Amino acid sequence: MDSVSPPSSSFFSSFPHRHRHSLLRHSSSSPLLLRINSAVVEDLNDRRQNTLPPTKPKKLRPEMNLATALFTTVEEVINTFIDPPSRPSLDPKHVLSSNFAPVTSELPPTNCEIITGTLPPCLNGAYIRNGPNPQFLPRGPYHLFDGDGMLHAIRIKQGKATLCSRYVKTYKYNIEKQFGAPVIPNVFSGFNGIPAMVARGGLTAVRVLTGQYNPVNGIGLANTSLALFCNRLFALGESDLPYAVKVNGNGDIETIGRFDFDGKLSMSMTAHPKTDYQTGETFGFRYGPVPPYLTYFRFNSAGEKQKDVPVYSMTSPSFLHDFAITKKYAIFAEIQIGMRMNPLDLVLDGGSPVGTDNGKTPRLGVIPRYASDESEMKWFEVPGLNIIHAINAWDEDDGDTIVLIAPNIMSIEHTLERMDLVHALVEKVKIDLVRGIVTRHPISARNLDFGVINPMYVGKRNRFVYAAIGDPMPKISGVVKLDVNRIDRDDCIVAKRMFGEGCYGGEPFFVAKEEDDDAEEEDDGYVVTFVHDEVNGESKFLVMDAKSPELEIVAAVKLPRRVPYGFHGLFVKESDLSKL
Repeated sequence: MDSVSPPSSSFFSSFPHRHRHSLLRHSSSSPLLLRINSAVVEDLNDRRQNTLPPTKPKKLRPEMNLATALFTTVEEVINTFIDPPSRPSLDPKHVLSSNFAPVTSELPPTNCEIITGTLPPCLNGAYIRNGPNPQFLPRGPYHLFDGDGMLHAIRIKQGKATLCSRYVKTYKYNIEKQFGAPVIPNVFSGFNGIPAMVARGGLTAVRVLTGQYNPVNGIGLANTSLALFCNRLFALGESDLPYAVKVNGNGDIETIGRFDFDGKLSMSMTAHPKTDYQTGETFGFRYGPVPPYLTYFRFNSAGEKQKDVPVYSMTSPSFLHDFAITKKYAIFAEIQIGMRMNPLDLVLDGGSPVGTDNGKTPRLGVIPRYASDESEMKWFEVPGLNIIHAINAWDEDDGDTIVLIAPNIMSIEHTLERMDLVHALVEKVKIDLVRGIVTRHPISARNLDFGVINPMYVGKRNRFVYAAIGDPMPKISGVVKLDVNRIDRDDCIVAKRMFGEGCYGGEPFFVAKEEDDDAEEEDDGYVVTFVHDEVNGESKFLVMDAKSPELEIVAAVKLPRRVPYGFHGLFVKESDLSKL
């Protein structure tokens, strides 16, 4: 994470330099912590003036207060002497710099100022973006992926807009809020090397045995994405079950709760399910460190989860963040990131149990969309193809060929440690199911990721893709429009919008003018995203004309406060919001 702004622009830079390296190790009498507490008190007072009185928290048992203090002390020892943040990718001063810094409180629905143009009528609804926002300042190692999920929703009604920012009230969030301190260890930063694994693993076991928390209730963050399916809106993170949420009429966000589909969905689910808008079905999967390493499933149009399809032909635990569907198949990418299962590697090399295996050959797995078991699954070795996000896929040649559009991570070994060195090259991949041949063609040489399409075209042939420009990743300096129908080896960029000097955004999202009219042109709509100006500290919501050669800005909304950089989002139209 050396790519983010230097500490001078960091969330931590407001503190005296001599305190930064030990920001979280001062006693409660420290002037430094008094400054932090004062800011938190101001946030709480502001919240009480703008929202209903908060629910009175449950009183902690005295013995639990003592236990929490003891466990916190042990954790401080681990963070200070056993596993301090020794690498930039795990150092809060680097990770939480600039607009990656968390906002310190929730924001109730607050009016926004439209500073350019007018908001199109088709945007009546809500654009909601998910991302990490740690509830507590990290006391030790912290990775960008480890923050508590916070939803930022801009609610649009009759040309007016409000912004609301709320945490997803996960089990982890609620438990830690109750105790006033982190309790559940971070997945990506909490177990780096054998000493840290032993120390934090032991502390975690004691916390569970003493009843501080129950991992059966979930340990996920719900910080990655959102999806609308089965007549519900879900906040998703792949280490847990979905959390149902809703956006109320006034624009406020409410967490309904963890959802297991009548006990049929167990453990976890991908943060990137795929919905076929023609059939109303949704497809998903989960992956894990024990066999079966991959399990595929679907939800029918009535919202009922169908039976699991375990995939035992994936013989080692792989990092499966995303996948693609066509009308006939589901496609999975087994890449060179996975669980490091050999303890000797962790002893010799240290680092996280999630890492890169350069000796592994990436594979694409294809299974029939309605498979009841894995007997017809086919695997294709594709050296050098490491897909984390899939954009779309479709069938050709009566189902004998699959076309997959996806960014290929050219330097996969840097994905978790040095995102600034990652280059994602969007490719068109053709899988000949009859001859067993895979061919690949680059779509653009630009560093592009977070590609989206018109949602009506999921699983069928599409022409246009809207992707974020890494400058370098994880910062996004602009958005491009790709025409994937261009002749192979031509650069497919047909439109581009740069956000300007010092301005960075996030994943784009396409909103069709007439979402239910399949006869309209595929790109007849708008591209929306949040953008932050690091010079003046302001955040905006931008609406761009998807058909314009320059992705012309037709509306810009000044947001009432900063929106940190995040991950994935979606637009939910008014008619769907009213059903939640």
